[in-house]
Amino acid sequence: MPNLSIQLLHALKPWRNAKAWHVALSGGLDSTVLLHLLVQLRHTHSLPALTAVHVHHGLQVAADAWPAQCQALCDSLAVPLQVFHVQVRSGASLERAAREARYQVFEAVTQAHEVLLTGQHRDDQAETLLFRLMRGAGVNGLAAMPLERALGQGYLARPLLDVSRAQLEAYARAQGLTWVEDPSNSQTDFSRNYLRHEVLPRLTKRWPQATASLARTAAHCAEAQRLLEELAQQDLGAARSGSEFAWLGLPSLALAPIVGLTEIRQRNALRHWLAGFTRLPDTDHWAGWDALRDARGDAHPVWALEAGELHRAGGRLWWLAADWLRQPLAPSLWEQPASPLTLPGNGHVRVIGEIPNGPLRVSYRQGGEVMKVAERGHRDLKRLLNEHGVPAFVRGRLPLLYRDEQLLAVANLDGLACGPCGRWQLQWLPTSSDQGLS
Repeated sequence: MPNLSIQLLHALKPWRNAKAWHVALSGGLDSTVLLHLLVQLRHTHSLPALTAVHVHHGLQVAADAWPAQCQALCDSLAVPLQVFHVQVRSGASLERAAREARYQVFEAVTQAHEVLLTGQHRDDQAETLLFRLMRGAGVNGLAAMPLERALGQGYLARPLLDVSRAQLEAYARAQGLTWVEDPSNSQTDFSRNYLRHEVLPRLTKRWPQATASLARTAAHCAEAQRLLEELAQQDLGAARSGSEFAWLGLPSLALAPIVGLTEIRQRNALRHWLAGFTRLPDTDHWAGWDALRDARGDAHPVWALEAGELHRAGGRLWWLAADWLRQPLAPSLWEQPASPLTLPGNGHVRVIGEIPNGPLRVSYRQGGEVMKVAERGHRDLKRLLNEHGVPAFVRGRLPLLYRDEQLLAVANLDGLACGPCGRWQLQWLPTSSDQGLS
């Protein structure tokens, strides 16, 4: 068995029990060799079901012939092929837009217990490291392309990252394979092409092992990133304590354990936590965190990020996105209080126990509300909310139950959500906040 086949088989060992393997087939050298190698391996090894996926971006005339070439290759190898035509949105970075369109297809194709295999090789890894280095990336960025990651309901794997382009080309020529050459690959106004044609050849001429060394550096950075993630998990452990407002369903952290860390560890922990919700700013643009952290105790600071906002309230950090960033519209009359009432953009409410008499309606706080509290008489709602420590961002969303103009209850708050003698209770189930998870 050729060394390349042995390398590939070893790289794919974790995925041998997958339900299916999908090869991202562009028709270029790397994906053509990958597909050919896999077909040869399945003659002697039991492998998952194999299919190929070609994405046609429609960005250049030459590409119109590529689906047919991919089909011919797949026919010769007895591999099913799916061809997808995508619309690439216009924008500042055509490369990025094409990649996003491509990966939307890959995510849709890759089902649970399935793996998408791509043909990126060691030279690609070296280019990625250099590209991100020029952009001032941190350790995570310099880890370049991971060997594997989640994709859609399944996974993406790059089994050729330890293989050089020269090895792939030697195999292709020995096997008599043909492949397409993307004309845009020669256009050095694209950053990656500039690195490929202008920078890496000079580095390799001076240091023949340059691409291998750069790929090894990326692997070292990947290890360092894993250590940072482990440290973040430790630092976040104490901050994940429960909150009396856990029923909000919002991601939150206790502030004190985070503030007690050094600034470097604060940013590391928050990067790890926030990465599940939003794209993060680079290191030079964390002033929003400093302002939120250092604001007065009675302030309500907010750090606006790409996909939502980080709020500080009640000694905690709260992540808000989607409906939580919009003031909900209050419904009118609650015509059937025996059934839950849907609140547009704000979950729903229900009455547990006996239904209060009279025409009922649900509204939100406008200011100046007064409520009669057992054994305390009439009290200003603002003061009651202060006593309960209700976060500022919740106050305008708390459902208020009225009978005519009388405020009967404030949902979910002890002593304020119940009717006389506890015969009924107003319960609010807010909008689910798995919002923004990526």
